[in-house]
Amino acid sequence: MPEEKTHLACRFLGQGRGVGSVDVWEQPVGLDLSRVMRPSPYWPVINHPTLRRVLPGFAVSSLGDGMAVVAVSWLAIELAPPADRGVWVALAAAAYTLSGAVGALLLGRFLRHRRPAQLAGWDAALRAGALGIIPMLYAFGMLGIEGYVALLAVSSVLHSWGQAGVYTLIARVLPERDHLAGNAVLSGVGSIATVVGPPLATLLIVLGGPATVLAVDAMTFLVLAVTFLVTVPKDAVPKLEDDTASRTAGFAVIRRVPALSGLLTLSFAFFFLFGPVYVALPLHVSDDLGASAGVLAAFYTAFGIGAVLGSVLTGFLSRWRLWPTTVGMVIGFGALMLPLGLGAPTAVSVVCFGMAGLLWPPYSSLSTTLFQRSAPSALLPQVLAASSAVRVLSVPLGTALGGPLVAGLGAVGALRLSGAGIAVLGLVAAVLLTLHASRTRHEPTAGAT
Repeated sequence: MPEEKTHLACRFLGQGRGVGSVDVWEQPVGLDLSRVMRPSPYWPVINHPTLRRVLPGFAVSSLGDGMAVVAVSWLAIELAPPADRGVWVALAAAAYTLSGAVGALLLGRFLRHRRPAQLAGWDAALRAGALGIIPMLYAFGMLGIEGYVALLAVSSVLHSWGQAGVYTLIARVLPERDHLAGNAVLSGVGSIATVVGPPLATLLIVLGGPATVLAVDAMTFLVLAVTFLVTVPKDAVPKLEDDTASRTAGFAVIRRVPALSGLLTLSFAFFFLFGPVYVALPLHVSDDLGASAGVLAAFYTAFGIGAVLGSVLTGFLSRWRLWPTTVGMVIGFGALMLPLGLGAPTAVSVVCFGMAGLLWPPYSSLSTTLFQRSAPSALLPQVLAASSAVRVLSVPLGTALGGPLVAGLGAVGALRLSGAGIAVLGLVAAVLLTLHASRTRHEPTAGAT
């Protein structure tokens, strides 16, 4: 679902600086954007020379992914046998991310020495190629549901490493104090795409079908591949101090740091319980409501609007306590999901889904910041790839569970179980956090006596 319109515009403007060129931030064109943005925690991010090269391409590919959120499931509904649509929609949604976890586990030997920009670029290039094949086969009547799911799986093989490359780049080029703002900018770009992408996808589906949307998505990933592989200089990102660590070093670091292992456990359960929504929501719209792809797009657009606002606010949370904030977000997210499974009117459900979107970027950005700050710099790609693998695995597993849940409980029942499960997870985490804080307060006193 993952992922500030002013920030997006600023990034495109900010890319204009080069040797001998005029700094667009200092041009007297009506509103002085530099004066407006400089007090913001996002200014060091959008004004960084390397990130000014990367962010426009990232924005373009995020827009493509925002459209694909609707198209992936809608094309699966179109290709799958009517009797098994729930299962195939679940498999398609899971395939689009699941193999990224496999790639994180199996490809470390070949990828752990690579530059962050190279990791991100290779991931984008593979996605562009695999997704580009889908509309070509569809156009010639050669695309079956099995081949479609297989191509979606191929497209995501490098995605955990690609994500690790992007966030490692953020951590390496920015000082620690700006990590949260950098992560928030990335999530904000994705959030804008979630607002703009679904309506564009709906328009393209009406004009040319869901395969057309995936063709556009493939082109946006091609832009991203060129951005990372061509426009980012090799010396723009500091190299690893030590690149001899094993491919399992990331998991070893997470196991040794209780805060990281606890946060990763919470994240896995959170995303796992959200996974069934990717199956239940499209089927709820198409079957229960008898509505079009436009209504599904409205849900995702509302989520994206909330996420944009959440992304803007994230940069200002650097002084908040991490654990109480993240646990509170989980509880609130689950509570806001409940109306979808309690028979609330569609308009109310859309608004609540949008309010849940408000909490999504802060949770992701804060947890990523903890990993960036807690992991050794030399092992950061491995740690982030391991974390991404676990998180990437959690959503598809939950999505795969969505098929049987919808078959047994119906789409509304699956949505109800998902929301309640997330809320209960947050409450359990809150109890454990309170007990841990209580022990921590009493341990020094006991030792003193």
